[in-house]
Amino acid sequence: MSVEHPTDKTPLSEGPGPFGLKAAGILNIYKPAGLTSRDVVNQIQRLVRPAKVGHAGTLDPLATGVLVVCVGPATRLIEYIQRMPKEYVGQFLLGRTSPTEDTDGPVTELDHPPIPSQEEVETAARGMLGPILQRPPAYSALKVEGRRAYELARQGQEVELAPRPVTIYRLDVLSYQYPELVLRIRCSSGTYARAIGRDLAAALGTGAVMSALERTAIGPFRSKYALRPDQLRPENWDLHLLPCTWAVEGLPQIRLRPAEVERVRQGQPIHRLIRRSEEREFAAVDRRGRLVAILVPRGEGRLGPSRTMPPM
Repeated sequence: MSVEHPTDKTPLSEGPGPFGLKAAGILNIYKPAGLTSRDVVNQIQRLVRPAKVGHAGTLDPLATGVLVVCVGPATRLIEYIQRMPKEYVGQFLLGRTSPTEDTDGPVTELDHPPIPSQEEVETAARGMLGPILQRPPAYSALKVEGRRAYELARQGQEVELAPRPVTIYRLDVLSYQYPELVLRIRCSSGTYARAIGRDLAAALGTGAVMSALERTAIGPFRSKYALRPDQLRPENWDLHLLPCTWAVEGLPQIRLRPAEVERVRQGQPIHRLIRRSEEREFAAVDRRGRLVAILVPRGEGRLGPSRTMPPM
């Protein structure tokens, strides 16, 4: 599904306005450095009350870039955005280590570390492409026995998280002048950019810390079109809402007839012959292209809603 990015004057809200209870849509926000993702969400929450707000994919305070914020019923679609591939530009310093794997923690310079050549760095980067097992950083928000890993690490406890399968689709060396290395990364959900720098450095026989990170894209949400939080006002935020269909652009789309829209909203299945039997979820839209529901197979020739969106 092709996606066109709106201009500032294109109203794409699927709701009736900033004070309506049914406002639903997605905000593509550019998170500045120094703020947590929760800080940004709290700012937006104050603007859109009483609508619910949630975000898809935490950025560390050090990092900048795309933070996708869902408003109202669009929060039901966060998991679909979280599944989307992500793109980053990360800056790393070789020959150093840090318990946090970035410069937010105490940085230790290694004694006489090797200085890899450009060719060695590029070869090591190519070796990391594809499906890999990645060990998440100890200072991460993953839970260990009900507690965040970073909380345990800050208390001095040993935290060793099990490696997880992730996929590195692209890893380009944008620039390299020792000790500074800049990488462009395209990866699957669940990948830690800090860990990419750590593991690349380990392959080169040294260490690395991340000194800057920009998330340039999550799926169709790109940093060049993202809004800074201070650009949003009570009188204009709803004009920047993107349609809920952006959250499910990776799903095959089914256009419903008016009678089918009513059936689906009542939780009833519809009859459709699906050629691609391997598909397990479908984005159902009405004649105006607005998302009505996520449909799943309910027996041969039938699709039923797994979640629905309210009429707008």
